[in-house]
Amino acid sequence: MNRIGLVCRYIKEHPYCTQRELAQQLELSLGTVNTLLKECYKRKFLAQEKSTAGTYELTGAGEHFLEQFRVDGALLIAAGFGSRFVPLTFETPKGLLEVFGERMIERQILQLHQVGITNITIVVGYLKEKFEYLIDKYGVTLLYNPEYSCKNTLATIYRAREILRGRNMYVLSSDNWMRENMFHSWECDAWYAAVYMEGNTSEWSLKYNRKKCITEITIGGNNCWVMYGPVYFSRNFSEQFLPLLEAAYKTPGTEQMYWEHVLKDSIGNVEIYINKQPDSQIYEFENLEELRRFDPKYQNQSDNKAMELIADVFHIQESEVHNIQCLKSGMTNKSFYFQLNGQPYICRIPGSGTEFLISRPQETAVYKAIKPLNISEEVIYMDEHTGYKIAKYYEGARNASSSNIEDMNSCMKVLHRLHTSGIVVDHDFDIWERICFYEKLCMSHGGTLFEDYEIVHNKMAELTDYLKRLGRLKTLAHIDSNVDNFLILSDGSIKLIDWEYAGMCDPLIDLGMCAIYSYYNDDQVEQLMMLYLGRSPEKEERSAVYCYMALGGFLWALWAVYKKALGEEFGDYTLIMYRYAKRYYEKIKKM
Repeated sequence: MNRIGLVCRYIKEHPYCTQRELAQQLELSLGTVNTLLKECYKRKFLAQEKSTAGTYELTGAGEHFLEQFRVDGALLIAAGFGSRFVPLTFETPKGLLEVFGERMIERQILQLHQVGITNITIVVGYLKEKFEYLIDKYGVTLLYNPEYSCKNTLATIYRAREILRGRNMYVLSSDNWMRENMFHSWECDAWYAAVYMEGNTSEWSLKYNRKKCITEITIGGNNCWVMYGPVYFSRNFSEQFLPLLEAAYKTPGTEQMYWEHVLKDSIGNVEIYINKQPDSQIYEFENLEELRRFDPKYQNQSDNKAMELIADVFHIQESEVHNIQCLKSGMTNKSFYFQLNGQPYICRIPGSGTEFLISRPQETAVYKAIKPLNISEEVIYMDEHTGYKIAKYYEGARNASSSNIEDMNSCMKVLHRLHTSGIVVDHDFDIWERICFYEKLCMSHGGTLFEDYEIVHNKMAELTDYLKRLGRLKTLAHIDSNVDNFLILSDGSIKLIDWEYAGMCDPLIDLGMCAIYSYYNDDQVEQLMMLYLGRSPEKEERSAVYCYMALGGFLWALWAVYKKALGEEFGDYTLIMYRYAKRYYEKIKKM
């Protein structure tokens, strides 16, 4: 640790300080401080005598010495989703949440400005457009991380490595809140902020030597100092550390690693110091409950649509909603779990663009029509205009498994019961109409991406004409018969959920959709038809299922392309669906 630099910096910032104050602030003995001051005088970093006003004064040589430690800027990490803060983060990135009326990221920017640091880069990803206003308001730079949704902070730092290289830089999390301004114009060594935690903790604990250099990092600990809050990368530290981080990034299996994993494994090869902070200085809010306890505003006035809706539907205060958890985001919607008076519920929030893809009045009509069958989830509230839905959550339930023959047999019985119920709604599901509609949406957002799209489009039109010639009868069909939409409850009964696409259609469409969602091969498709029909399929039935597999693959490939244009990515799903379209067209032609 550069103690001479620390003395010069403290004197620069506090010229009226005493030796005792220096000792307290730098956590050094009075004897050590006295020795350091003598060394500063010897190097002519300080004027030979204190001025008559009782101040220390840096000389030109002292100013020059200190300049090597000047902080060049800050990197703020703001790319992540913040799943533990749902439903707030469905609308607002975590760093833009307010604490006592001030956005957390803006508080840090202002604290940096107070010490003259204005070169600030924000790494963005999730809801990146929400941060754009900061460019005009504070002159920041935004850096987009395209891997924010599939990789962790190791990838974030890798993407920003050239901003760090050769510079003295703070590395901050946009969602931290610091009570006092802990930033400086000069920093003398790389450090990681730390707070002391009593008892057992799952935080990353630190060991350090008498010079405060970190010697070991372990995950979890007891009565220890833990890594917590801001970090400082000196240019010397980055020179040592970035090559190690680059190597880790290129190593398979590191996708979900934090950048601190690399630091943990590098201790001994890089030097970084502990920067001890007092209690109540740094806050890393772990979830909405913690934020509620800290800022009373969030107890009953979160300014969040979903929370306001729950309070209104149940006639309660927001503070009565507890144990909020993000559920796995669906491909169409987002949802979260919550408890009210010990009862579990799920709240669905429509995903971006679904207002163009889903008719909520039609969905509402389907739920009303099927209620006597008791095969769907219990809906507490449905808004046919916005698509917000609150439903009962089934504790202990699991999704059906496409590889479990007993599960699939039970699922097919549910579909058969639906199809033979005689229930009728006033709208159809016309797959060709939906294909043309999604195609139009894709074209308005840059095209379909497939080189042979026109050829495949014409083939799908052939299949549609063929189905029309078959003239198959229509029943109420679910359409989105993904195995994930079949819930097997703890008592063995099954609920079929999420009826957004349901309408009158050939019932065999549900078999085709189930098959492609399950990524089934030919033998598995044949088995699925036998489970549903209770016998081997006739030629016309088999060809109809194959048609719906091809058309469904084409439809959902277009859907995924459109969603990608809105900023959502589904990996190889698009390719798999497109291959079903092409492959099963060829199978039908051979038949």
